[in-house]
Amino acid sequence: MNVVVVGAGIAGLACAGELAAGGAAVRVHERGRVVGGRLASKRLGGRYADIGAAYFVADDPDFAALAERWRARGLARPWTDTLAVFPGEPTTGPMRWAAPGGLRSLATELAGGLDIALESELRAVPDDADAVVLAMPGPQALRLDPPAAVADAARAQAWEPVLAAVCTYDRRSWPPLHGAFVNDHPVLATIFDDGDRRGDAAPVLVAHSTAAFARPRLADPGAAAGELAAAVNEVLGLTGRPEVHVHRWTYAHPGAGSASFATDGRVWLAGDAFGKPRVQTAWLSGRAVARAILAQSTER
Repeated sequence: MNVVVVGAGIAGLACAGELAAGGAAVRVHERGRVVGGRLASKRLGGRYADIGAAYFVADDPDFAALAERWRARGLARPWTDTLAVFPGEPTTGPMRWAAPGGLRSLATELAGGLDIALESELRAVPDDADAVVLAMPGPQALRLDPPAAVADAARAQAWEPVLAAVCTYDRRSWPPLHGAFVNDHPVLATIFDDGDRRGDAAPVLVAHSTAAFARPRLADPGAAAGELAAAVNEVLGLTGRPEVHVHRWTYAHPGAGSASFATDGRVWLAGDAFGKPRVQTAWLSGRAVARAILAQSTER
């Protein structure tokens, strides 16, 4: 069986890996220069800062087993189950995991041994494959003109944008902080201590904006650097002037969805919009598509 996977985020990589393990011939096309999608780390000042997903949660047994394998190899570590809330009291929830080498290092590990074409942007759904997997946000999948059943599912997805600001300070001057949810703020939704998250104590904070702040600034995200840094300083009571790098995520957060994927039988749509938006959800969706394709091939 010949399968094309479009998108080398965690959903696409999970799908391709499962397909390859099942004996399918798989080729992955990724329009970016690196794998990972929103499992993204940007090299700034000699180190990687996580600019996409802030962490991952592993409460599915199979994904938790993968996280433990990553931990055994030194690729991931349990980070914290408690985050601050501004204003308010800290909140305790599931264990959040982080990656000492940046979260993209996990995508790189999943990509090992796969046939991946980077900087390879497709303009349409390939017609020379037995199955095609669109592992991407629905609005991006629509650009490839997928069949009606998949297009309808893609249009049904609701996505919100985010601006991610990496703020590098001269020194650490904030109290101990894993990360924080920022409530009812006109600019910020979250702040994370990247030095704490990565375990190297670097004086780096990564802030994610609200969708309302990001939406009118997507055309020129760098112009928002000053406002984002000022908001971080305001929330944490800081006075330093950080160097700021801003990254635009046009499709950052999907609304919670149902099922595990959408398909017309040959073209499949996968990703974290199928369930609670999480890294784990994307992995489960990609794997579910692969298993369905393999099961379909054995029935023929």
